[in-house]
Amino acid sequence: MTTTAAIEAVGLGKKYGRLGKWAVRDCSFRLPQGRICALVGPNGAGKSTLLGQLAGLVRPTEGAVRVMGKGPGEAREHIAFLAQEKPLYPQFTIAETLRMGNELNPGRWDRERAARIVADGGLDLSAKVRELSGGQRTRVALALCLGKQPDLLLLDEPMADLDPLARHQLMGNLLAEAGDSGTTVVISSHILAELEGACDYLLLMENGRVRLGGETDELLSAHALLSGPVAEIGADTTVVESKVTGRHMTALVRREGPIGGDWEVIEPTLEELLLAHMRSPEAPSLLTPSAEPRDLLASTSARTTTGAAA
Repeated sequence: MTTTAAIEAVGLGKKYGRLGKWAVRDCSFRLPQGRICALVGPNGAGKSTLLGQLAGLVRPTEGAVRVMGKGPGEAREHIAFLAQEKPLYPQFTIAETLRMGNELNPGRWDRERAARIVADGGLDLSAKVRELSGGQRTRVALALCLGKQPDLLLLDEPMADLDPLARHQLMGNLLAEAGDSGTTVVISSHILAELEGACDYLLLMENGRVRLGGETDELLSAHALLSGPVAEIGADTTVVESKVTGRHMTALVRREGPIGGDWEVIEPTLEELLLAHMRSPEAPSLLTPSAEPRDLLASTSARTTTGAAA
């Protein structure tokens, strides 16, 4: 029996307005439990809309999604969501904010964890939220999220307004807390270099769809970076991106068999992989086996078959 996925989506879509633009369209993927997942993509790719759908705040226009085996609305007690704006009550003190978290999450609230996250930042519990810096507000917001003891933590650009040192410190705190509790984390970010050592799973979105999905190591090993004199690349090799500088050529390709020719072949970095795919939206999508939807597809197929038989 397979473990229920933290997230599974099939054909998920969201259109704003009758004649509006699709923010998410035909989005299908699976995220196993316990992973730290980077959600990346260019501006307008649909990341924030997808996170809103997973949190149960945005109703899908089409498709199906399950979070911890339930609809997002039914799974709310298992989910914590931190939006880009980090909405906190500015007139509350930190102590009042944490007390609110306790009262809104009866039976799940971890008082010691929330207090520890705040204390690690050297914050005064009597300070009002409006008096805090951006990094301090982020720390309080994370304390609220992690104090809830969520099974799934959704973070939408949580550290975009922080300096590199604050980002590094808070990312370390976040990963340590998530690792101790086994929480599944989905973190949307544009800071690709910081994600490489922090995340073991990857979802790359473009035009509302997931174009790359799966274990970071598997996706990296499925590609090769070729370097050498300008030459033809075998017709059986899928080229994601190629660049020529004078008489020298580099290309990011899929490892689908032996790579012929006189090439220097190395594994790309995560940043090289992601940038190449973002610059080449026509490149074919790739999901590793663990990222392929299963349960939703199986249940949909079963309902269809039963209906046809009836």
